[in-house]
Amino acid sequence: MYNLVIFGPPGAGKGTQSEKIIEKYKLAHISTGDMFRMHISNDTDLGKKVKQILADGLLVPDSITIEMLEEEVKSKPDVKGFIFDGFPRTVPQAEALDKFLEDKGLKINLVLQLDVNQDVIKERIAERQKISGRADDDADKLVKRIDEYFSKTIHVLPYYQSQDKVTKVNGIGKIDDIFEQISAAIDSTI
Repeated sequence: MYNLVIFGPPGAGKGTQSEKIIEKYKLAHISTGDMFRMHISNDTDLGKKVKQILADGLLVPDSITIEMLEEEVKSKPDVKGFIFDGFPRTVPQAEALDKFLEDKGLKINLVLQLDVNQDVIKERIAERQKISGRADDDADKLVKRIDEYFSKTIHVLPYYQSQDKVTKVNGIGKIDDIFEQISAAIDSTI
């Protein structure tokens, strides 16, 4: 089973590139953001808790995120592998993911870091907000999300760099050109 983490700030293109990876490599996509939005739209107890946390532009606590992620992985036993999108966001989450996968005889094979500057991020999210109307893309919440990424989430990279699993990809340019870089990175680790 092949597992990868797609890593980058909000608006880096993780969702867009994940769709292309899924199509080419037939991996299952696990987006913590999508899981949270599903719980919110279904008004589950978890969704109610998560809604307020996300509305404040904060990260959902590790315990909630990890539990949801493990459930999702266990619900798909026959897939070729997973793309983890939006997870892990903290070193404890990365350690928990490694432990969970190790217990199943699996590992993270590659961490793709989409490198995008903050000006491009803001432009992309402003455009996405017009189309999707996602509450977490509002300008005031976006600043918090970007700050969270650069103050907390970015610290996950050294964890994976110490395992020699990170490949940095320029996330600015044509979608297909970016995907060519991603494909080369995946192909070199399969």
